[in-house]
Amino acid sequence: MNLRGAQAARFFAKPDPRTAGALIHGADAMRVALKRQELIAALAGPEAESEMRLSRMTGAEAKSDPASVLDALKAVGFFPGPRVVFVDGVTDQQAPPVLSALSEWAEGDAALVVTAGALKKTSALRKAFEAHGSAVAIGLYDDPMGPEEIEAAIAAENLSLSPEGRRGVEALAAQLDPGDFRQVLTKIALYAGGAEVGPEEVRLMAPATVDADADEVIAAAAEGRAPTIGPLIARLSGQGVTPVTLVIQATRHFQQLHMAAVSGGVGGLRPPVYGPRRDAMERQVRAWGARRLEAALALLMETDLTLRSASRAPGMAVMERALIKLAMMGRG
Repeated sequence: MNLRGAQAARFFAKPDPRTAGALIHGADAMRVALKRQELIAALAGPEAESEMRLSRMTGAEAKSDPASVLDALKAVGFFPGPRVVFVDGVTDQQAPPVLSALSEWAEGDAALVVTAGALKKTSALRKAFEAHGSAVAIGLYDDPMGPEEIEAAIAAENLSLSPEGRRGVEALAAQLDPGDFRQVLTKIALYAGGAEVGPEEVRLMAPATVDADADEVIAAAAEGRAPTIGPLIARLSGQGVTPVTLVIQATRHFQQLHMAAVSGGVGGLRPPVYGPRRDAMERQVRAWGARRLEAALALLMETDLTLRSASRAPGMAVMERALIKLAMMGRG
């Protein structure tokens, strides 16, 4: 089944517990990551990972061990409760073991949550989830957040907004991607301390633009410029950029490179890339190749898991080390 708009929003908030699986696909890696995080929490609860009811793997790992997805779906957990198997960053070339596991899903198995980049209508992965009687496919696009998404984000922070404050928040939602928007709402809620929020508070908490610096440090990693990474990380840390935001943006960039590597070039990306960034990405695709890009994505997924875990390691230091490793990998 293919879900869109309000249907998709309702599914993310309250999925059917008998759902076999869900494919979440889109070019915006941050938007996809936020929605799969929301869905996994709704399916298995906030303690799923600590209670070992959540299994994670990448599309590359599933391809290298074709039985791993089905084995994870059928496994019996030590703790009672619903289970989820999450397969991240699957391409059509890596899809066969995922689709084989989906075809053998039975009631009582874990739910299968799969993420992918932008997929065409002809994608075998997308077609299989859309045609499956107990699974869904949801495409996420770079459109501004809808009213239901904005309202859900406001409710999650327990924000009380004046009419003018609400208009300011809605204007922010139109300008920011979902991850940044939620971070801003969290800051507003902490600043307000339960009091009603007006337009001045929204204006004070609105972020200064730091995209250029974030893009520069990711480009440095992709182009093997390791010595420039440390100073850029220090600048971003001073601007308040979080390591989780950086790892999501880096993952999105390397997913685009991988997609271009396996589909014949940057010209096939959707949405298309123009100007100097296109030239830079074409150079990076030629330098890396699909195999090393898969290894880069595996490293970024491991870093993401570390940053979101209970590890006490300084988050920005973990991110800096990962980017330096990527830069060294990019040198070959």
